[in-house]
This record gives sequence, C-alpha cells and structure tokens, in this order.
Amino acid sequence: MFSYLRERFTSHLRERSRRRARLVSKDGRCNIEFGNVEQSRFVFLIDIWTTILDLRWRYKMTIFISAFLGSWFLFGLLWYVVAYIHKDLPEFNPSINHTPCVENINGLTSAFLFSLETQVTIGYGFRCVTEQCATAIFLLIFQSILGVIINSFMCGAILAKISRSKNRAKTITFSKNAVISKRGGKLCLLIRVANLRKSLLIGSHIYGKLLKTTITPEGETIILDQVNIEFVVDAGNENLFFISPLTIYHIIDKNSPFFHMAAETLLQQDFELVVFLDGTVEATSATCQVRTSYIPEEVLWGYRFAPIVSKTKEGKYRVDFQNFSKTVAVETPHCAFCLYNEKEAKAKEKKGYDNPGFVLSEVTETSDTKM
Repeated sequence: MFSYLRERFTSHLRERSRRRARLVSKDGRCNIEFGNVEQSRFVFLIDIWTTILDLRWRYKMTIFISAFLGSWFLFGLLWYVVAYIHKDLPEFNPSINHTPCVENINGLTSAFLFSLETQVTIGYGFRCVTEQCATAIFLLIFQSILGVIINSFMCGAILAKISRSKNRAKTITFSKNAVISKRGGKLCLLIRVANLRKSLLIGSHIYGKLLKTTITPEGETIILDQVNIEFVVDAGNENLFFISPLTIYHIIDKNSPFFHMAAETLLQQDFELVVFLDGTVEATSATCQVRTSYIPEEVLWGYRFAPIVSKTKEGKYRVDFQNFSKTVAVETPHCAFCLYNEKEAKAKEKKGYDNPGFVLSEVTETSDTKM
C-alpha cells in the first residue's frame, strides 16, 4: 500500500516538474520571465498604448477609474483655489454686488461637483462660469480639452482590449494529444484543430516549431533550440477552408526530427512541439494567432483520431465534438526508419538486375544408349 502511494506521489511530482518545463501552455500562454533587464522601465511608458493594452483587466479598470476620479478632484481643487483667491467663498462675506468667478461654489464639495459637471458636460445649470474672471475661463477651456483627451484614450483602450483578436483565439481549439500513425502509406504525426465559430479565419496558415536542447559540434549547449516543423493538410497548408475540424499532419521522413525516434524511446525524449495557427478574423479583419504545445507524454504512437464529421438524414453535416480528442489504436510501425527500410526492401524485390557477362549456351542432349 505504501509503495503504491509512494509511486503515485513520485509520478505526480515528475508530472509537475514536466509541466513546469513547458514553454507554451495548452491554452497558448508563454511560460517565460525576463531578469536583469538593463533598460529602464521608462521605455514601457514611451509605448504607453501597448502597455495599457497588455495590462490585466483589474489593473486597467483601476487606471480607468483613477484617471477620471483623479482629474475631477484635481480640477476641483483648482476651482476651489480660484474661488478662494477671488474671495468668492462664504467665509469672506462677499458683498451683494460681488460677482464671483463661478456661481454657487461654496466649498470644496461644490467645487468638485462643478469640476465633474464641466468635464463630463452634464451642465445642470446651477453652477456656471461668469465673465468676471479670465483665469476661470482659461481653466474651463483647459479642463474641457483635457477631459476629451482622457475620454478618448481610456474609452479607446477599453474598446481595443475588448475587441482584441486574442479573444477570438479562444474559439480555436486543438486536440489534447497528437498521434503518430500511417497516412497515405507514410508515417505521419497528426493533430486535430477546430473552429468553434461559424465565421471563418481568412488566409489561415499553420506551422510548428520543435523546441529542444541541442549541443553543437563546438560543444555549445543551446537551450530551446528551434527546428521548423512543416504541417500540411490534403488541400495544402495555405488558405485553409476552416469551416469544419481539420486534421493536419507532419510527414516523418528522413528530414524530420522525429525520424530517429521510436515508439519505445519516445517518452525518453526531451522536446516540446509548439503549433501555431495564423489567420485574419473575418468580422474585424484583425490578425489572430493561436498556439498550443505537445510534450512527449502527449504524443501517442500507434493511434489515429476517431471520425468526427457525419451527415444527417436531412442532408446536414454534423460535427460531434465528443470524439474530437478521442483516439483509436491502429497498427503502426514502431519507427520511421523501419518503415522506410521495409519499403526499400520491397522495392528491390520487384526490380530485376541484368548481368552483362551472362551468356546463354545451348546444350544438345544425346540419346545413345549402350547395351
């Protein structure tokens, strides 16, 4: 009992360590951090628009609320200072003939309310600027212009955050596992991808990167070395007709990094296969990228995907997503090297070889029999 629990705990820790080593999560987020960056964080303020867009919603809403409340309160203080300098406040006991800069400002609270009414153009009509004070007129113009800038920037940032194509990427899903089996007489690595919306991705292109640690002939160790992985579908990998789930595949030939792997040694490999899908959102014309990754434990050798598309009696095509990541065991060579050797051996058996030095000689048989 204790040995079983210890084995389960050890396998759990091994799985957790494997997950921590993943560079790209299944939902496409990158697991990487930057340290000892020599450049100042001031460079992020220069590109303030991208910085605001990349912020999480809780920070963005905090900045959104703080920008408006802060500007209202700041200009409320300025309106209070104007009324204080011009002696419009009740504590100065202004005369009956006294014309204030702003009507009906009696304290800091009323100055804040006037600032709020001015910047958001409410205009209740109870408080207003008079022509008595040029400073108040200038402050009114300045607050109105600055208020428009704040409104444009913050509302634009919220709208851009909502309409980012990253949200469209959440409706593109990949299969939980990749499989390796024969397809068209060739050993292939297959992945299934589906578009959960009826709107298409225009100009879709799919490709992959194999991340692994390599050692160069000079002895240099390269962590996260990238190797291109070409994925195709039967109609090509350009301008995919992405109306139904597609099964993309990578041919494991002699140029493939999977060529020297076998079913027995696959789990011993240390790699991460990152798959990318680029396209243009049909509704907004914004570019979109979807990505996921597979580690050796998520690559199943000797399996293929179960059928997912069927045709109903009414003539409609139906996609059953219950079988989206379901796999079926099939007979598969245990390595690509063996498959190609078998093909070459069969090809040689069918070929004939001529021997130029071979001469056919006729032999005459004699029928003499001695008695």
